[in-house]
Amino acid sequence: MGFDFGRRRIGVACGDTLTRSARALTAVACTAAGADWTHLQRLIRQWQPALNVVGLPYNADGSESGIAIHVREFAQELLSRFAIPVQFIDERYSSLDAHARLKDARAAGTRKRRVSKVDIDACAACVILERWFSQATT
Repeated sequence: MGFDFGRRRIGVACGDTLTRSARALTAVACTAAGADWTHLQRLIRQWQPALNVVGLPYNADGSESGIAIHVREFAQELLSRFAIPVQFIDERYSSLDAHARLKDARAAGTRKRRVSKVDIDACAACVILERWFSQATT
């Protein structure tokens, strides 16, 4: 599974290592108390991933962004709760890429409804997972 962590929402995508393809699933809401772990647990039980890939935000100069510490905390909690290995991948510009994909799909007529922030977050998780597939050696 792929995750695009944000303080308001966490985009979630699932993928297949055999076909090296990914698809956006949803975005899970966050509150001041943190992620909706019950919702995440349902998704993990449903999709039974062998690995979780979390996008790690970097600045344009290659340094980690300020939110990276929260992303690492999320990844550690993900590992602690579900005992599924976690790997990080550079998520730079994944939301911009996701927005462009969705906007293009709407312009082409393959997407009927407006693009929402939830759609962008879920698609960004898909982008993150696709990046991991393109860099994975196995």
